[in-house]
Amino acid sequence: MRNKDKIDSQLVGAAGEHFVVSRLLYQGMLASLAPRGVRKSDVLVNHPDGKGSSLIQVKTTQKGKDEWIMKPADADNQEKDMFYCFVNLESTPESVYVLPAQIVSRVLIAADRAWMSKPRRDGKRKAEHKMWTLKNNFSVEVKNAPHGWMNKYREAWDLITKRS
Repeated sequence: MRNKDKIDSQLVGAAGEHFVVSRLLYQGMLASLAPRGVRKSDVLVNHPDGKGSSLIQVKTTQKGKDEWIMKPADADNQEKDMFYCFVNLESTPESVYVLPAQIVSRVLIAADRAWMSKPRRDGKRKAEHKMWTLKNNFSVEVKNAPHGWMNKYREAWDLITKRS
């Protein structure tokens, strides 16, 4: 059992990346961490039969909620071979949501629009921001992301392993 004190966010991120690699290896995929400094992906995946490769961006939380901090640039990742793995290290057992980047992009954009359309408490318009949040349960109504929308992607490794 780990110490419940806050762990450095870089260590949490590394734990999530290694967790995803271990799950992919267990699925029979050739997976490795991307070299440090690679902008778009954390994990590189190749199919052992040569069918193709995938890039994975890993987002990890230790907060016990199914929500992850994102950046507006994450909405730009729409390649067919790009996936996101959202790791929750505090769930029991630990869980991973596996989503195609195109879906993440659509939901991020819709969630930001929904959030920005609501005025602040003082009635003023919200200012542009640099941090977005992807949630399984948004506090505002988001098109294509009803309450629990991510559940169908929980442990959905087939989206990567069954690609042709």
